[in-house]
Order: sequence, then structure tokens, then C-alpha cells
Amino acid sequence: MSSVNPPTFSQSLIAGGLAGTSVDLLFYPIDSIKTRLQSDHGFYKAGGFRGIYNGVGSVIVGSAPGAAIFFCAYDTLKRILPTPPHLAPINHMVSASIGEVAACLIRVPTEVIKTRSQTSSYGALASSSLATAKLVWKTDGMRGFYRGFGTTVMREIPFVSLQFPMYEIFKERLSYLLHHKPSSLRPYEASLCGSAAGGIAAALTTPLDVLKTRVMLDLRDPSHPAYPPPLRRLRQIYLSEGICALFAGVVPRTIWISAGGAVFLGMYEWTIDFLGTSHEP
Repeated sequence: MSSVNPPTFSQSLIAGGLAGTSVDLLFYPIDSIKTRLQSDHGFYKAGGFRGIYNGVGSVIVGSAPGAAIFFCAYDTLKRILPTPPHLAPINHMVSASIGEVAACLIRVPTEVIKTRSQTSSYGALASSSLATAKLVWKTDGMRGFYRGFGTTVMREIPFVSLQFPMYEIFKERLSYLLHHKPSSLRPYEASLCGSAAGGIAAALTTPLDVLKTRVMLDLRDPSHPAYPPPLRRLRQIYLSEGICALFAGVVPRTIWISAGGAVFLGMYEWTIDFLGTSHEP
């Protein structure tokens, strides 16, 4: 059962790393399908149902440190930010946003490699995540690994600003409903709150996810020396392809993040609970 005491830095580090790795490996095929649905080349040209584990190597490398950094920042800032109790959602919003920006410094390079592997952007030249990474370096240099950093942050901040305040509120209400006191949820009960919060946030931020995918799939092309700014790019997608294009992949994204939210936050809460119990006298 969850402890009233906040997790320590080391507990956040370990729990975040385990949670990130678990969810990304478990739901990688759904993420591949979602990415291919959002590609401007079309689902089948981007790979269809073939090779849905392409790029998984980059996820294995980036998941644990990215999620660990996020939770270390989130849990620490929740404790130290000088916000009164009635402004707890603002605290959670700010803490999650800062944590996500820090995590993106690690996550974006792995996302670039992953999305290009998933959609076969380099064809037969990229037979593995390492081969894709070498091609990114060869064609774009270090900047290539951070292509889409701004749009990723632009997607993630609204997402976590919705997800984590909802998650904390849902946990508080469910704890009182089931146990008549705060901070008393079992990990599997907290995972239900994570699933609901993640699914709602995922559906609402799908247009930003489409934009992020398109930007990350942009390759250096002499005929396109410069791509438009993100908001103009979003408008172009809407005008040329319609509203449906902005919500391409919304179903697999919502299913993936809803189920992933249960695994991600459930694994995090279980690990925190386990580490806390194992250190009790």
C-alpha cells in the first residue's frame, strides 16, 4: 500500500527507470503502428505491419534514463515548490512540465532514431537502430538527433500538464472512496488512475503528436531547404489533409497510452511501495 511519505531521490530514480523500460518494451508494436499511420507517406509505404519492432534498440537505451530523470525532477519539485495545498494541481503541472523538458534531452534522440526506423525512412540502409543513428549523424550531424525537440516539448508539456494533475486528483478521490483516507491506494488501484488520466490526455493532444512525428521524419532535402515553423506546419496539415489528419493514429495512441499509463504508473507505484517496505525496520 502506498506510503504517505514522499519517495526519496534514489527511489524515484529506480522506480522511474523500471517503469519507463517496462511500458516502452511492452507497447512498442502499437507505437510503431501509430507512427506509421501518422507518416505523410501513408501507412503501408511507411512499413505497414512489417517489422513493428524496428528501432526498439534505441528505446531500450533511452527509456530508463529518460523516465528516471522525469520522476526524480517531478517528485523533488512536488516537495520543494512553495505552492499552498489548494493550488496542488498547479504544483503538479509545473513539476511535470519541468521534469518532461529534462527527460526530453535524452528521449528526443532516441525518438528520432525510433521513428525513422519504424517508418523505414532510410530503406535497406538502416538495418538496425545503430545503423539508423549513424545515418542521422552522417546526414544531419548532432542537430539531426534533436530534430523535433521543440515540437516534442510542445506536445509533452500540454500532455503532462493534463495527465499528472488528473492522475493526482483521481488518486486522491479514489483513495477516499475506497479506503476513506489519503495516500492509501494499492499499486493496481493507482494504475487505474494512471490509465484514465493518460487516455484522456493522449486523445486531446493527438494533433501535437502528429506534428511531432512529421517533423522527426523530415529528412534533409535540397528541394526543402527550410521547413515552416511548427504552428504553420500544423495549419498546413489541416488545410491540405483535413481535420482527420490531425487525429491520425488517435485510437492506437489513446489505447497505447491508456494501457501504458496503467503499466507505467502502476509499475512506478509498485516499485516505490516495494522499496519503501524493504527499508522499513
